[in-house]
Amino acid sequence: MLELLEPPVTPIRATIRPVRPDFAGFAHATTARLHSSAFQLCRDWHLAQDLTQTTLTKLFLSWERAVDSDNLVAYAQKVLLRVYLDHRRRRSSTETVPGELREPVYSISPELRLTLLGALSRLPVRDRAIVLLRYFADHSVEQVAQELDVPITVVKSQTRRSLIKLRHMLRTERPTLFAT
Repeated sequence: MLELLEPPVTPIRATIRPVRPDFAGFAHATTARLHSSAFQLCRDWHLAQDLTQTTLTKLFLSWERAVDSDNLVAYAQKVLLRVYLDHRRRRSSTETVPGELREPVYSISPELRLTLLGALSRLPVRDRAIVLLRYFADHSVEQVAQELDVPITVVKSQTRRSLIKLRHMLRTERPTLFAT
């Protein structure tokens, strides 16, 4: 009786789209150009490969719509640009993994190190940031200006003024600081 009430169970097959020969030919012909454009956008070969692969995947998934466009290469370039912009919008796209962070060894005296850090803490925030980036992190003037979003002339003048302030604050420890 149960057999009459329930319909027979038919297995559900996954639908796998076969690779269309026109897409395969298009992908083969334009991959190098897309990869070159991606590299020009991001300046990283590995990321350019990922962007190109994502672009081709999106094109494959919407191939019926893409084929109807007037200029298929321009359509692919537009998809690539949107993929790149989506990548840049993600917070993880700007994160970097720092190398091993280690503080330099102060062989002279730990008290001197504390004195120097105390003097640095008395500088205004932007001045302290400029000095730390410039001399402790060993960034160029241009890199500091870009990181702090200030003109290069500001970095140069603030560095000069900050060093003068530090010399004035550390004048009693100066012989110990500069002894070699």
